[in-house]
Amino acid sequence: MSDTEQTLVTRAKGGDRPAFEELVRRTARLVFARLYLDTGDSHRAEDLVQETFLIAWKRIWQLKDAGGLRSWLFSIAHSVLIDSVRREGRKKRSGPREDAEALDRVTDGRASPDAELEREESRQRALSLLRSLPEEYRLPLTLRYIGGADYETIGRELGLSNGSLRGLLHRGMEKLRAGMKLDETR
Repeated sequence: MSDTEQTLVTRAKGGDRPAFEELVRRTARLVFARLYLDTGDSHRAEDLVQETFLIAWKRIWQLKDAGGLRSWLFSIAHSVLIDSVRREGRKKRSGPREDAEALDRVTDGRASPDAELEREESRQRALSLLRSLPEEYRLPLTLRYIGGADYETIGRELGLSNGSLRGLLHRGMEKLRAGMKLDETR
């Protein structure tokens, strides 16, 4: 973490909202990438990111070491995800609501159900392969291709030089392609 981020953490702990907002700008994609890998759903991951940062703002005073900001945020994000899964489990046990069933019956002009199913299966296969990669490949790939982060942002967030980052992205994509080809031959 840079000195400026440590300063921002100190200011945020003192109630400085603009300092916290800058911390959010610097770390949101990283938290999104982690939650997306866990959920496989970009909309749900975005909701969980918002909830994570809301809790972080309320509890910023609990952060002991400013250098541990990212791991602290990951810990909060993990708790938010677990709470979300528990809430969903309770909703499923209580049964579907009539308005949800009505929405399920509405067609929206998308591709045929078979095409949608095939696309979703392919997406799930790719996401599963991405999850199985070592973290050194998984996080940069997720930040770049799912989170849309540029090389400079990813390098700063993960502490990598531009060359190292490009190498990890290249090797990670090779591993994903090889895994997808292997799955297609099965």
